[in-house]
Amino acid sequence: MIRRMPEQSLNRMSDAKLTYLGPDKTTQPLVTDPLWRKFWNRTSKSFLIVVCIPMLLATLYYYLVASPIYVSEAKFIVRQTERQTPSSIGLVLQNVGISSSTTDSYVVHEYIKSHAAVQDITKRLDLAKALSPAGSDFLTRYPRPWERSSTDGLHEGFNRFVSVGHDSGTGMSTLKVRAFNPRDAQLIANELLKGGEQVVNRLNTRANQGAIDEAEKNLAEAEAKLAQAQTVLSNFRNQERIIDPARSAGEGSEMVGELMATIAEMKAERAQIAQQAPQSPLLATLDSRIAAYQQQVEAERSKLAGDMTSLAPKMAIYESLSLDREYASRALTSARAALDSARTDGRRQKLYLEEVVPPNLPSDPSLPNRERALLTILATLLLTYGVGWLIVAGIREHQLG
Repeated sequence: MIRRMPEQSLNRMSDAKLTYLGPDKTTQPLVTDPLWRKFWNRTSKSFLIVVCIPMLLATLYYYLVASPIYVSEAKFIVRQTERQTPSSIGLVLQNVGISSSTTDSYVVHEYIKSHAAVQDITKRLDLAKALSPAGSDFLTRYPRPWERSSTDGLHEGFNRFVSVGHDSGTGMSTLKVRAFNPRDAQLIANELLKGGEQVVNRLNTRANQGAIDEAEKNLAEAEAKLAQAQTVLSNFRNQERIIDPARSAGEGSEMVGELMATIAEMKAERAQIAQQAPQSPLLATLDSRIAAYQQQVEAERSKLAGDMTSLAPKMAIYESLSLDREYASRALTSARAALDSARTDGRRQKLYLEEVVPPNLPSDPSLPNRERALLTILATLLLTYGVGWLIVAGIREHQLG
């Protein structure tokens, strides 16, 4: 069935006017976008921010800004002239990596990283200028933009250019000094080794001087004790008016013996006279002489022993005082020997620093290692981006779930 439209509708369609709306966009040719825009639209913005831009900045820094750095390396050892056999505890400590040589080396290590080393080098070299020459990059030199220019700041900046380590297997220490100029690196390394040697010498001097001072003190005490014992013994002799009671006792005993021998002779003579002439007047004379000699014997014996005025108690006191003097004399001899030994040890250096490999003069810069640094930065950035992407993806999945 065909339905005819009204005549009025046909008249309206014939009277309609066309309005121009512009070119048809569907038929307009497409304009090609630049390559960088396509890359920007297709690349994740987070990847560009986290990985690409930092990597670009690092590349520009290492190849356009970073200054060449020269490294002077030296090897040294601190050891003793005489090695003592360690005890069982010492052997155990050596097995766990603790030994006297290691401790002595660490003394030099601490000096190298100390303020004293910076002060000693500053006396011979303008250290601040050596660490910040003209043209050096702002992230390596001293002071960096966020660091302060002061004594402590110089010490902190200096430690960035110096490193020292110890190899427990060989007992050697390795010193590395970095600088923008090869001669500055070598000079600083030489000055650090000289300062470390002076520290070792001061330790030797202090230890030796301490031993000498102690020996001299003991010697003075021994001399004072001997003088006191000699004074007491002299006072005893002066008071008792006797030089040696033992000698006097010997002399007294000898005299008693002689008197006893004389008495025996006289008694024998009397017995002979009494047998031949009982009425002889010589018998009375001999009896009186024998009695006198016997009294003399008793007197001499009383001098040797019997009361407090005899030689026996005086001899005891004298022997005690003589023994004290002998002990003081032996102590004095021992103190003098100890002092001589301490002085001999003081002349012999116990610790010394030996340069196994002296500081070299580098001809080519060793730092920065651009390729290794950039690869490390790239790996770190990719790892950071990967971890961040996993975290964000997990959060989104949790929200959708």
